[in-house]
Amino acid sequence: MAVDSHVFDITRTIQLAIAPVFLLTAIGTIINVLIARLARAVDRRRILEEHLPHYSEDRREPAEREMALLNRRIVLVLWSTALAVLSALMVCLLIGTAFSGAYVALDLSRPVAILFIAAVTALTGCLLLFLREISISAFSSRQTPSPQAAAREALRNETEKAK
Repeated sequence: MAVDSHVFDITRTIQLAIAPVFLLTAIGTIINVLIARLARAVDRRRILEEHLPHYSEDRREPAEREMALLNRRIVLVLWSTALAVLSALMVCLLIGTAFSGAYVALDLSRPVAILFIAAVTALTGCLLLFLREISISAFSSRQTPSPQAAAREALRNETEKAK
């Protein structure tokens, strides 16, 4: 009879751990999106840094403003990613604590609740920073100097110097 009770406790714990596992999957997807946005921002910054010497003065200032916005975006994505990873770690600890509670005679409902609240709080911070990064990205896309324009301008300047 005690074995049946123990199996029932483990089965119930597995059922209760399914929701946090779905949360963990969602956090993993968010981290994937954040890393892709980070890569795009870093690549764009590298392109701007490469073309910055070829910009004329009237194009240099917008390019430098965009570089500042890109740096801000990169910082926001890094912090957002850190909070997402922290949230995922909290969910992992929550799952581990829930399973431990099935084997130990201690009431671990309070630590599980605290870990869940901490995980959701970190995830909320992650999403707020992500929203801020997206809004900066949308704003800066309207003011982006194109590298092709810089190449055309450099070619034009060389042509004028040759004359």
